[in-house]
Amino acid sequence: MLKILDWYILKRYIGTFFSLFLIFIPIAILANLAEKIDNIFEKKLPFLDVLQYYGNFSVHFAYLLFPFLLFLSVIWFTSKLANTTEIIAFLSSGASYTRFLRPYLIGASFITLLTLVGGMFFVPKASEAYNNFNYTYLKSRRKQDNSKNLYRQVEDNNYIYAYEFSPSKGEAKRFTLEHIEDFKLKYKISATKLEYKPEDSIFKLYNYVKRTVTENGDIIEKKTNLDTILNFNLDRLTPVKYVAESLDYFALKKFMEEEERRGSPAMNRYKFVAYKRVSLPVAAYILTIIGVAVSSMKRRGGMGVNLIFGFVIAFSFVFFDKVFGTIAMQPNSSLSPLFAVWFPNVIFAFLAVYLLIKTKR
Repeated sequence: MLKILDWYILKRYIGTFFSLFLIFIPIAILANLAEKIDNIFEKKLPFLDVLQYYGNFSVHFAYLLFPFLLFLSVIWFTSKLANTTEIIAFLSSGASYTRFLRPYLIGASFITLLTLVGGMFFVPKASEAYNNFNYTYLKSRRKQDNSKNLYRQVEDNNYIYAYEFSPSKGEAKRFTLEHIEDFKLKYKISATKLEYKPEDSIFKLYNYVKRTVTENGDIIEKKTNLDTILNFNLDRLTPVKYVAESLDYFALKKFMEEEERRGSPAMNRYKFVAYKRVSLPVAAYILTIIGVAVSSMKRRGGMGVNLIFGFVIAFSFVFFDKVFGTIAMQPNSSLSPLFAVWFPNVIFAFLAVYLLIKTKR
């Protein structure tokens, strides 16, 4: 059963955490608005749509920023407790340091559960709306990446390849389609360029060549241009970068199974996003313990020393997370997404144990 001191620490923990959100989120909105304001006025976007965009932006940004703000909140209010000798008084009453940690762990459990459920089901919806609005109205098409060396299974027996695919233009260069049955090639279609015509729902193939394999030899058919219907959805060839972030847990699991069957080159990115939804909440525990261990001792430099030390640790965590994540999400990366996601947590978990043992002494 929680006692008065438990409630006191727990309220300060949760209160400081959400107070920092109320400080940082408006700053982030103003910074983003300063960058996007020209596009908003140029395209005469409705006020309510922009307001909804920044509501979704707040949820998306808060989810990404939560480990840093959680750590900063622990450092902030625990340092204040140490400077006013409240922690010394608590430990002098006969309570152990482990007992002192209990309200922090309860608070971390609450925030972890909140973040886990939100990251699995609610944050993806906000991220989808935020990214859709951003890519549709506020981001230049020139910044959207083309896909290189695209290889996909589009049906049970059909496989396609394109050297370069541009989703915004609906074009593919060096396109081939292979039809395979019982592990044998039946026919192969190739073209120097494929172009989708949305007004007619057809594909236009340039320098069309079809090779049909028969028992009596290959049959070659060539045409300069050919308008035809191909049985695959152009939008599903290369899902936009943020597609994984916009799906809830069950939809993402199903999507990944389908993409793996199709041979998607972006599987590393999808796996990283899926693993991140579990590892990020776990970081709440690790960062809470580190924050308490760093700031619970009264230092000669006061709160400033604790904050500087805390910032160094926090930015180190973010650095490891971003560097390993960027490497692991590359299509041909040899670094496992599972390793990239959990490596920072494991390293800082050891740091948390070390600091905790040192502080207890």
